[in-house]
Amino acid sequence: MRVAHLTSAHPRHDIRIFIKECGTLARAGHDVTLIVADGQGEEIRDGVRIHDVGAKTGGRLRRMTKTVDRVIQAALKLKPDVAHFHDPELMLAALKLKNAGIRVIYDVHEDLPRQLLAKHWIPGLMRPLVSRVFELLENRVASRFDAIVTSTPHIRTRFAAVNARALDVCNFPILSELVRDTAWDSRKNEVCYLGGITRIRGIGPIVDAMPDVPARLNLAGIWGESGLREELAAAPGWGKVNDLGVLDRAGVADVLARSKVGLVTLFPTPNYVDALPIKLFEYMAAGLPVVASDFPVWRAIVEDAGCGVLVDPQDPAAIAAALRTLLADNESAAAMGASGQRAVLAKYSWQAEGEKLVGLYQQLEAGRPAPSH
Repeated sequence: MRVAHLTSAHPRHDIRIFIKECGTLARAGHDVTLIVADGQGEEIRDGVRIHDVGAKTGGRLRRMTKTVDRVIQAALKLKPDVAHFHDPELMLAALKLKNAGIRVIYDVHEDLPRQLLAKHWIPGLMRPLVSRVFELLENRVASRFDAIVTSTPHIRTRFAAVNARALDVCNFPILSELVRDTAWDSRKNEVCYLGGITRIRGIGPIVDAMPDVPARLNLAGIWGESGLREELAAAPGWGKVNDLGVLDRAGVADVLARSKVGLVTLFPTPNYVDALPIKLFEYMAAGLPVVASDFPVWRAIVEDAGCGVLVDPQDPAAIAAALRTLLADNESAAAMGASGQRAVLAKYSWQAEGEKLVGLYQQLEAGRPAPSH
C-alpha cells in the first residue's frame, strides 16, 4: 500500500517513527513516505521518502495551527491508502483525511491525559480539568479512526474501550544496534543516562548523587527545559558529568558499550508509572545492569530478569548507594547485565513488535473487520 506517516513535532529520524515503524513497513514492501516539518528538505533514506513541509516557526500555538495544516495538506495531496499520524495535535485535523476516504491510524506514544497532570505550563488547579476534557475529546475522535497503535499495553487497554482495532506496538530495541559481545573488563568506570533530560525524568537527583559515586556519568540527550543545564552545572556533582549532547545511534551504542550501569530513574508522575521507557530495554540489550525507579510495572520487569536495583528516583542518597553497590562488585554487575540481555533477546525486541505492526497493515489492506475484544 501507499503509506504516509505524519509528524508535526518529531525529528525526521525519530527512532520509533522513522527507524522502527517506517523502516519496518518499507522492508515489508509498502511504499512509505514520512511527512515532517523541520526545514531540512527532501530525502530518501532506507527505502523511505521524507517530505518536508517547512520548518516550524513561532511558538506552540503556531505549530499546532499553521504547521499542522501544512502537514495535513501534504497528506491530502499525496492521497495515500493509509495515513499514520504520531502527534496529538494532528488528531482533529486528521479527520479531514478520514473524510477524504483515507484509512487513518493514530499512534499514541504517551498517555497524554496523565501527562497533562504534570505539565508546568498549565496552572496547577486547572490540570485535572484539562486532563479530563482532553481524554473525553481524544476518546471520541479515536473511535472514528481505522486503528489505534499504542506504545504500551496499558495505553492500549484504555483505547480498546473506544476502538476495536487497538494494538500495542511497544518501543523495544532493535537488537542488531545494541547487542554486542562487550567484555566487562573493557568497560570504563562510568555510568550513563540516555534520553530526554528534564526534571521529572530525574536528572536532578542523578547529578546530586554523583559526588558520592566513584565513577563518571555519561549524559546524552536533548535538554528539554530552559535553564536546567545551567542550574545543574552549578551543582557539586556536575564535575563528574560527561555532557555528550545528542548522539546518533552509533554514538549511543558506543556509550552503552563503555558504561557499567544504566540509569532510568523517572519521577512517579501518572504518565511514567505505567510507561515502558525505551532506555530501560536499551540498557538491558547492551548488557548493562540498571538502576531504575521502583514502580510496580518496572519492578516486575527488573526482578523477573534479575538485571538491576530499584530505588526511590527522588532520593540522591538511594541512587548513589545503588550505583556504589553495582560498581563495587564487577562479577555481580556483569551477571546482572548478562541476565538483562537474555531477557531482551527472549521477550523485549523490536522484531516481534514490528511483525505486529505489519500484521495490522495486512488487516487494513485485506479489508478485514476489527477483532472483537
